[in-house]
Amino acid sequence: MAYIFPGEGSLDYFPCRYGSSRVLFRGPKRDIERAYVAVLGGTETYGKFVPLPFPDLIERELGLPVANLGCMNAGPDVFLNEVAVTEIAAKATVTVVQILGAQNLSNRYYAVHPRRNDRFLGATPLLRAIFPRVDFTEFNFTRHVLMSLQQASADKFEVIAEELRAAWVARMKLLLSRLGPRTILLWVSDQPPPPPARKADLTRNPLLIDREMIHAVQPPSAAYVEAVFSPAANSQGVDGMAFAPMEAPAAAGLPGPAAHQEVADLLIPVIHQLM
Repeated sequence: MAYIFPGEGSLDYFPCRYGSSRVLFRGPKRDIERAYVAVLGGTETYGKFVPLPFPDLIERELGLPVANLGCMNAGPDVFLNEVAVTEIAAKATVTVVQILGAQNLSNRYYAVHPRRNDRFLGATPLLRAIFPRVDFTEFNFTRHVLMSLQQASADKFEVIAEELRAAWVARMKLLLSRLGPRTILLWVSDQPPPPPARKADLTRNPLLIDREMIHAVQPPSAAYVEAVFSPAANSQGVDGMAFAPMEAPAAAGLPGPAAHQEVADLLIPVIHQLM
């Protein structure tokens, strides 16, 4: 059964900051003065609409604080721009890094907001030269930009997609280089990573990421966990999720409690091994 609340903010996410970071994370704030686990990630890690997201489930099993450093719609840039956050993640006993999409990062063609990475700030002259007929003032979000550009010209869009893939690999390598040796790369999706393709598929999440890119960024000492939601978890829909009536469409597009439990079940034994 879905838990639908009449007011906004159906869940209290207890937003908090760690160190000198300007980014608000999901709380309650954990004690990081002793041994802890850190989880960097996006919307799935944050656990929007889910009372107990997978970082909380891991914490309950391990008996150690798990700092949920997930940001809604994050790309690698939000963590690279917040040194305090990467320092906290590097000091963790184990650090889990969710593999994020390649659309939400600044690149040669467009800039994104440094903390709200899904926000499109503007096109560069190079992108305007490639798509001279596109009015970029109409866009607020990166996914909307990419879908519109692919629709305008699939061939020209592939140039943009390749830039995003290359930028993502470089940015992820930099991020992972700032973390400790006990790191887990985490794939979270309803589908496994695809092989490299000649045409970008903007319906798959994480956007524009393929298996070859994951291999390219994975440090030799890092573990890799591939969490693909089971048909049973997908069939649960919004059961167990908490949201206001107006939020129902957004909730339907996000993993629910059953999917979060599957992610936690896959991560826990790997975290134990690294500890």
